Amino acid sequence: MKRLLVGLILVIPMPAADEPPVSWVDPDTGHRVVRLTKEKGSASLYFNQNGYTADGKRLVYTTPDGISVLDLEKKTVRQAVSGRVRMIDAGRRHQRVYYLRDGAAYWTDVDSGETKKIGDLPPRGGISTVNADETLLAGTYIEGEGRDYNNARPPRPEAGAPAQQQGHSLDQPRNKGQMMEERWAAKLPMGLFTMNVQTGEVKTIHKDNNWLNHLLFSPTDPTMLMFCHEGPWHKVDRIWLMRTTGGQPKKIHSRTMAMEIWGHEFWSADGKTIWYDLQTPRGEDFWLASYNVDSEARQWYHLQRDEWSIHFNVTRDGKLFTGDGGDPGQVAKAKDGQWIYLFRPELIPNRGLDGKSFVQPGVLRSERLVNMSKHQYRLEPNVSFTPDQKWVVFRSNMFGDTYVFAVEVAKSSAQSN
Repeated sequence: MKRLLVGLILVIPMPAADEPPVSWVDPDTGHRVVRLTKEKGSASLYFNQNGYTADGKRLVYTTPDGISVLDLEKKTVRQAVSGRVRMIDAGRRHQRVYYLRDGAAYWTDVDSGETKKIGDLPPRGGISTVNADETLLAGTYIEGEGRDYNNARPPRPEAGAPAQQQGHSLDQPRNKGQMMEERWAAKLPMGLFTMNVQTGEVKTIHKDNNWLNHLLFSPTDPTMLMFCHEGPWHKVDRIWLMRTTGGQPKKIHSRTMAMEIWGHEFWSADGKTIWYDLQTPRGEDFWLASYNVDSEARQWYHLQRDEWSIHFNVTRDGKLFTGDGGDPGQVAKAKDGQWIYLFRPELIPNRGLDGKSFVQPGVLRSERLVNMSKHQYRLEPNVSFTPDQKWVVFRSNMFGDTYVFAVEVAKSSAQSN
């Protein structure tokens, strides 16, 4: 019997001494947390990037040596791309990952390994997003020889490859506020362009002296592109929409008070709604706001100060939201905001006057999923729901090095491992 017990202990998988635990139940929330990745410096993608393969079965993440995919059911890992690359998006139609390498855009099929160079970037250009049918990429470039602002991060920086590949940290720069002010004030001339995935043809579709950033194609409409005027949020009209087929950009939200800010925008899975963080005014009153691109209807869901999150996300059916919280140094200055949150939206019944232009108000009812008090928030967790809506994926340095974790939406009755 003693020999049998020893044998059983030997076959139980255990993490290496310097690795975080593989699984545990958060004692403060009752939710099960699992570590999805083994590589130090591995990171899930930026919150509004598509980080799942077209079949919904695999998570795409970056490592110090490229791009890998994790089978969410079998928990098996396969490296899709090796070397110094910058992730753009996972495709929604094909089993591809799109990325930049040595000044050019590429795609690789995660099943077959087939790789194709799409085309070279314009000078001083970058690409941020792939459209719904994978026929176009979109990005920006700076015209002329104006200052590069080396401290300024490229479009969708948090979504990029790990620090070892890009020569900078995944963490937010300490002087980000100053950099944002200087880059915004520079008014460098920029172009917004598309690149044809089949031919590599580059076409400039918009020019502006505003700092253009955070490009994000609709997940369902191949010609609908969202982008932002980047800079200090209290000085810009941030969110814009335009068609790649032509026409002028359309502003999505207009300021109604001094110091009103909004941003960190993202699409609903059906492509009908734009969601964004709204503060009226900055750092005082907090909302998760929405705009319907067809009806132009608006909904604002209220949050408490501690519930404000750097990034939010939504399930594919639109019924649940998640947020990654924030530490006291963030805009909300939350005293107890270092949590991964689950939110259930609740609209407030209208018992008064009705108006087509009225905002429909609501509240987000919060539930805490993960205690993030050991997490250093210079690394943003960047939450997303798995396609089956059962888990919230995030990246964290709570154990020192950065890994990808997931927390189960349903409460667990299991004991901590």
